[in-house]
Amino acid sequence: MKKALFLMFMTLSLVSCDPAMLNQILTVPTSKADIANGLKQALSIGAEKSSQQLSAKDGFYKSAYKILLPEEANAVISKLKYIPGFTNVEEEIIKKINQGAEDAAGKAGNIFLRAIKQMTIQDALGILMGEKDAATNYLHKATYGALYSEFSPVIVNSLNKYGALDYWASAVNKYNSIPFVTKVNPDLADHVTSKSLVGLFDVVQKKELGIRTDLSQRSSKLLKDVFAQQD
Repeated sequence: MKKALFLMFMTLSLVSCDPAMLNQILTVPTSKADIANGLKQALSIGAEKSSQQLSAKDGFYKSAYKILLPEEANAVISKLKYIPGFTNVEEEIIKKINQGAEDAAGKAGNIFLRAIKQMTIQDALGILMGEKDAATNYLHKATYGALYSEFSPVIVNSLNKYGALDYWASAVNKYNSIPFVTKVNPDLADHVTSKSLVGLFDVVQKKELGIRTDLSQRSSKLLKDVFAQQD
């Protein structure tokens, strides 16, 4: 009888708690290693989503991440659009560089995953209770230089696959042959690499935000346990 009354009292007490306190009471303590693994899992999901989304057909070209030409290319475009064979040079090169970015994005997942594995337990503890994009910001700050170095040749290969660099070189050479123009040679590969990484990181950030704020996106017990700590 006493045991039954005690259980009834505990149940009523829990029901009367406010939701935040109840969640805190029912949350299973999570180890530091679990927190690190949970954040790595969240970033890995974001990296996979980023790679898959942007490597799809028109993933860049017909999306908010469409890559445009660098500002210094405007001089070339404005002159060449009146020359036969180059009247549609802007849209042609934009299509080609976005196709190159889409092709390269399919290879970005593995580059991201190798970087994610480097996250330490100390990093993770600060990230979990940080801003809603803390994990993505950590990944950006800790790995951008290495990612750029590794991603750049992938971009160059993909741009060559679609003839983007040859097409642009032809356009620039034609422009430079026009009397009295200031010669230009914008680094197209650098521009496309930078813009591609902006898109890839942005998708990772959106996925992180989803996991932090939307319970339905916590697709494993580990994610549920870890991110319950920051709710």
